[in-house]
Amino acid sequence: MHPIPELTPCLKQLRLSGILDSLEARNREAIDRKLAYTDFLALLIQDEVARREQKKLALRLRRANFRSHKTLEGFDFERLPKLNRALVHDLATGRFILEKVALLIAGPCGTGKSHLAQALGHAAARQGYDVLFTTQTQLLASLNNAQAVGNFERRLQSLARTDLLIVDDFGLKPLRPPEDEAFHDLIAERYERGATILTSNLDFSEWGDAFAANKMLGAATLDRLRHGAYRVILDGESYRKPKALADTPKSTVAKGGKITHS
Repeated sequence: MHPIPELTPCLKQLRLSGILDSLEARNREAIDRKLAYTDFLALLIQDEVARREQKKLALRLRRANFRSHKTLEGFDFERLPKLNRALVHDLATGRFILEKVALLIAGPCGTGKSHLAQALGHAAARQGYDVLFTTQTQLLASLNNAQAVGNFERRLQSLARTDLLIVDDFGLKPLRPPEDEAFHDLIAERYERGATILTSNLDFSEWGDAFAANKMLGAATLDRLRHGAYRVILDGESYRKPKALADTPKSTVAKGGKITHS
């Protein structure tokens, strides 16, 4: 008798219905290879574990809110000959996440800061960490909305518990009250509790300028971020170069009823 009809309700009751996806193939494999019952069972269990891990990864990636599927495999190191590849690959192991410190990435527009940050976020998600990618503008809007509905503390603690928080485009817009205070509170809550990646077009020496209205608050915020932090500078040409203009025929202009060519 075919085992699947009898097994289906039992597997569903045990929340193991994913086994049905590979049961027939594994059953044939067991017969062809004359596997012991325990080996057959081990294959089914391994399939179920792999399926659940893949499902969890898909959920983490969806929650991470990445802009696109950016990975280290797709990062163009050749464009950035001065970049310390060994450091980048070490960061990809997630050691800085275990250390609960920040990674600060600086460089001109178009050098791959967002790509690198998201690639490290993808690596972290594959290792089982909860990741959230956001921009400074999106982050502050989220905190502002939470404040408006009386949910600020809950939102703050949710962000503080995230294993890896990635804030893209730090300092792109000046931080003014009450945004600077909210950002400081978040960094203070995450200090020595979680890892944070910040990317910025500003040189490291200019990061304090992001706090336009309160330099003292900025100094306190950056002091926490810089403590034990890793720094990466991307120094190279922008990959967002405009396409060359195609040759166009000379324009025809009408002047005084006559056709002329320029």
